[in-house]
Amino acid sequence: MNLMKTLPLAGVVCCAVAASGCSSVMSHTGASQGYYPGTRASADLLVDDDTSWALKPLALIDLPFSAVLDTLLLPWDYYRNDSDRSIDSPRERVLKSEKLAHTQEHLAQAQPLPTMQPPSPQP
Repeated sequence: MNLMKTLPLAGVVCCAVAASGCSSVMSHTGASQGYYPGTRASADLLVDDDTSWALKPLALIDLPFSAVLDTLLLPWDYYRNDSDRSIDSPRERVLKSEKLAHTQEHLAQAQPLPTMQPPSPQP
């Protein structure tokens, strides 16, 4: 704690390291998005005109850390791209899951919902 008081730059560096690679971590937790998804996400935030002025410096700080983390995760991305070619989007994953669970067949057997009549107007 005393170090952070004497060296204010140490606090900035600690925050930058703690937030390192956020875009890369977030993009790797979802569906496969190809190679270097975190780096692309940070770069997209920097060039997007709709990005808040407060978010652009954070994306700039995150960019090199995401690039390093994406480089370390390249074998994982390669493995995911080869094994999940047919399941790239969340929609395709949901459709595959519904097919495995026979959702359409269960819905065909389900009872229809009763229709609700709107209340009649009072004279």
